[in-house]
Amino acid sequence: MSNYYSNLDNLRKKYFKILSPTFPEWLLDYIDTEEMKRLSGISMACGTDYSKIYNYLSFNSVLEHSVGVALILWNFTHSKKQTLAGLFHDIATPAFKHCIDFMNGDSENQESTEERTEQIIRNSQKIMQLLNCDNIKVEEICDYHIYPIADNNTPKLSADRLEYTLSNGLFLYGAWGFKEVSRYYNDIMVLKNEEGIEELGFSTKEICRDFLFATLPIFANYDSDKNRTVMQFFADIVSSMIVKRFISVDDLYKMSEEDVCNLILNCDDEYLRQNFIKFQNVTNIYAGDKPITDKYCISVKGKKRYIVPLVQESGKVARIDDIDVSCKEAVRQYKNLKRSKYTGFDFEFKPYSVENTIKDELS
Repeated sequence: MSNYYSNLDNLRKKYFKILSPTFPEWLLDYIDTEEMKRLSGISMACGTDYSKIYNYLSFNSVLEHSVGVALILWNFTHSKKQTLAGLFHDIATPAFKHCIDFMNGDSENQESTEERTEQIIRNSQKIMQLLNCDNIKVEEICDYHIYPIADNNTPKLSADRLEYTLSNGLFLYGAWGFKEVSRYYNDIMVLKNEEGIEELGFSTKEICRDFLFATLPIFANYDSDKNRTVMQFFADIVSSMIVKRFISVDDLYKMSEEDVCNLILNCDDEYLRQNFIKFQNVTNIYAGDKPITDKYCISVKGKKRYIVPLVQESGKVARIDDIDVSCKEAVRQYKNLKRSKYTGFDFEFKPYSVENTIKDELS
């Protein structure tokens, strides 16, 4: 067994065994490539685990998420191509994950960083060798959007959306244990949705309903006032580091988050260092309908994530909110959740801009 699998803790092995009772050994060579191992230093919490605002149970890495997605796809399809597409879907994830989408002005869709996926795969000599041995073309595994079980649009259930929901709830929030994960997962099957396209769904109405009610509170965290504030701050501090040439955009696709944090804390800019320390120690945020002056204050929207699964009942397939009134109301209330227009921290921080930096250098 590879170094990757032997170094996994027992909890993660137990979780992976639920997703796929037998771990496909052929997959381990792909996992053990440098491009994939880098993801072990990238958090699924998107920067929110680097301040005292959140207190997660453990670190949930993008590498573990990617392996989990691959195992789900292997379990339901036994297709090497779909499994690898799932494994590689986040290979182009930069440090702090979707915070960089915020930096790119893509806070609502959070897809701006995906464009490097094919480039990273093609530039990896090891991955290309493995693909050649398996007689698989890059075009068949570099875009997991082409496989509907791997990825689809919200609020449908895909391997990607299922995995981060289960693992974040288990390893970050402690929202459920292995018993609940097994109950949900073992009830899932491949169904045909209203468009005639394959999609993961449930075989039992009660379990499907329980899954929806259990997951909505988790999803509510992802575009909460706290999350958006932390993610935008990381976007602003990283962009400031780039403006000051302490780091490059390319570095974000090579370094771990810990390395980037250390770079910020040890850079020659006192203003950036001190404000990052303040961020690390902050425990709450400002949230309201009016901006605050002389403080770090932002107004940014996030991505609303949620799942309304299919369920097969009496031989018929339907969305759970179409056949259960309580689910329909819960989804309606969730979609209508109001977020604060302005949020911020109780310290002043104004990110550097290219324009202002050039003016300073010329003055």
